[in-house]
Amino acid sequence: MTRSTRQRERTRETDETEEQEGVRACPECESDNLVKDSDRGELICQDCGLVVEEEKIDPGPEWRAFNHQERQQKSRVGAPTTQTMHDKGLTTTIDWKDKDAYGRSISSKKRSQMHRLRKWQERIRTKDAGERNLQFALSEIDRMASALGVPRSVREVASVIYRRALKEDLIRGRSIEGVATSALYAACRKEGIPRSLEEISEVSRVERKEIGRTYRYISQELGLEMRPVDPKKYVPRFCSELELSEEVQTKANEIIEKTAEEGLLSGKSPTGYAAAAIYAASLLCNEKKTQREVADVAQVTEVTIRNRYQEQIEAMGIHG
Repeated sequence: MTRSTRQRERTRETDETEEQEGVRACPECESDNLVKDSDRGELICQDCGLVVEEEKIDPGPEWRAFNHQERQQKSRVGAPTTQTMHDKGLTTTIDWKDKDAYGRSISSKKRSQMHRLRKWQERIRTKDAGERNLQFALSEIDRMASALGVPRSVREVASVIYRRALKEDLIRGRSIEGVATSALYAACRKEGIPRSLEEISEVSRVERKEIGRTYRYISQELGLEMRPVDPKKYVPRFCSELELSEEVQTKANEIIEKTAEEGLLSGKSPTGYAAAAIYAASLLCNEKKTQREVADVAQVTEVTIRNRYQEQIEAMGIHG
């Protein structure tokens, strides 16, 4: 193959690659500031106005919708796949309403047939014990997440962690509820929405000690690399429950930052540390709350608050 032939081959390959990747720069002014006009199907350079591409194929739906309700009515596709269901939401669900497509009631014969179909559909959704295990665990995660009021992203992460634990055979010898609760606790920490072990154990059917033990085991085996919880993450929620002002919240965060720099946070419970900072801030801002009130919200003892409070005001150089 001659040099000119090789050069032509390379040029052709480059052109094909550019076509596959799409135009990234304007051929006129070499600007990468390109804008897509969906109505006209054109790709336009915003700097010089050149129409770089025209008659582009629109991969979107052929219908138009102007609000969420219209979009829901016209859409002909199902919900996206989710990790929070054992089958990822891909199997058929037969509705419990005994009505046809027009909303009319169906006959008694059809009703008994649909009841039988519904029953068998529920049975065949889980083909073995492993899937039944997963179905129960994910429903537990969903129940606890709802009780804690955490967002959907946390449920998705918890479901992924549980699936990994099941795949690595970490469930053997442990309760399904214990591993599911530990996965949810880990997901809360991963997503930066921490919940204390006390709060988690309140909505779980498992004791706090078992949750902590299972969490440490799963975290180590799956290599989750959890960072220590920042006490400042608890401050907004605790202040909201205590009906304290923004000023107290800011002051509490300031106390946590300054005392953590002194090394006081090492080895301390983040919830107790945040509670003590809020108690100190409420005194400094003349919005006094009793130690009992703060302890109830943070689910720690008054002794913990007193000890952390003394350490914090000494480190801050405040003498109360």
